[in-house]
Amino acid sequence: MKRKLRTFFHFAGWLILIGAIGVTLAFSHAEISGVTCSDIEIRTFENDPVKLSRQQIIRIVNTVDKNIKGKKLTEINSEELEREIEENSSVLKASVYKMVARDTSDYKGILTVKIKHRVPIMRVMSSNGNFYMDENGQAFPATQASTGKVLVVTGNIREEFARENLLPVVQFITSDDFWNAQIKQIHVNGNEELLMTPLVGDQIIEFGTTEKFREKFRNLMAFYDEVLADSNWDKYERINLKYNNQIIGKKRN
Repeated sequence: MKRKLRTFFHFAGWLILIGAIGVTLAFSHAEISGVTCSDIEIRTFENDPVKLSRQQIIRIVNTVDKNIKGKKLTEINSEELEREIEENSSVLKASVYKMVARDTSDYKGILTVKIKHRVPIMRVMSSNGNFYMDENGQAFPATQASTGKVLVVTGNIREEFARENLLPVVQFITSDDFWNAQIKQIHVNGNEELLMTPLVGDQIIEFGTTEKFREKFRNLMAFYDEVLADSNWDKYERINLKYNNQIIGKKRN
């Protein structure tokens, strides 16, 4: 009999404890459901070379709801905010979530906006516009300087030409350790031919069009290995790769 009573009281004790926890959780949920947004926290990835400022992000948030501070967290549409932020071409991915923090004896609502920005692979400085382009061919405004190395391309450049013709060349350059270090800048002339400025060697590389660009880089490497390796790199004023299977080096006077 005593054993049965102990079992009963043990079971009843657990029921009371579970009930108390349930009441506490329900009470806490009731408190939290009324928490209002008191702050907007902006988080970005440290290694993103180009970032929107906090003020720019807040302005985007305010276009969705200018009274977001003071609004209940449960009334804030996170998905709508994410869609609006991702409309900005500089943004690759936006995540918006709500947090509740204990502030002394009260609750504090925080709206957290986490943004992954696009990483530029080149910067186009053209009479048709000044913009960055990422490895997927997405152009976005060059309103801020990049903290990382970005190949600069100048000239009269259309965005379509940058995406279809220049991007494969730039991807090739940046994926190769030697060329990534050697090619400092590209200029596109009126015939859509490339003129490259190297880091080492005081000459202009007349690259020609972007056709067969891999073959041209192989020929240029052969020229470096066979000719420039045994002489002064500044001996030549121009290196011409415009013609098939030919390299023409113009010496300085």
